[in-house]
Amino acid sequence: MGINYWMFVESKQNSEITRKLDYSMFGVGTRYKRRAQRMKKNDRVIFYNRTIKSWTATATITEECFEDLSPVWEPKDNIDDFKYRVSLKPNHILKEDNYLNASKIGFRLEYVKKWIPEDWHLAFWDTLHLLPQKDFKLLEDVIKKYPSVKITS
Repeated sequence: MGINYWMFVESKQNSEITRKLDYSMFGVGTRYKRRAQRMKKNDRVIFYNRTIKSWTATATITEECFEDLSPVWEPKDNIDDFKYRVSLKPNHILKEDNYLNASKIGFRLEYVKKWIPEDWHLAFWDTLHLLPQKDFKLLEDVIKKYPSVKITS
């Protein structure tokens, strides 16, 4: 089976939490259980902050879906929203002043063609998306051109 390419979408607050975790983990709720269970080791992921409409990092899945109810993301009183988790190894973490602004490239993605042109950004509202490889590679190629935070692991 081939590699899948995922996009994880977060609020600004949860994006900051994930960043403090060095992009080592991500969690989704029951609504996304089936998709989370499809995630496999070596699948690739890209992080998108919906509040500031920017991509922030890429990573590789190192551990397939597992359940964990420990509170990490907000709101902490609704832990079911994040109980299906995957472990990750970050590949590229952009410096905050170099986040990839979606308005500069998002409209070029195949994934957004389902939306009318002026509403393409609505394609990135849900928490979890399966992206075409072509889109992922385009985004990651641009991300690689910007200075990244040094990854120590």
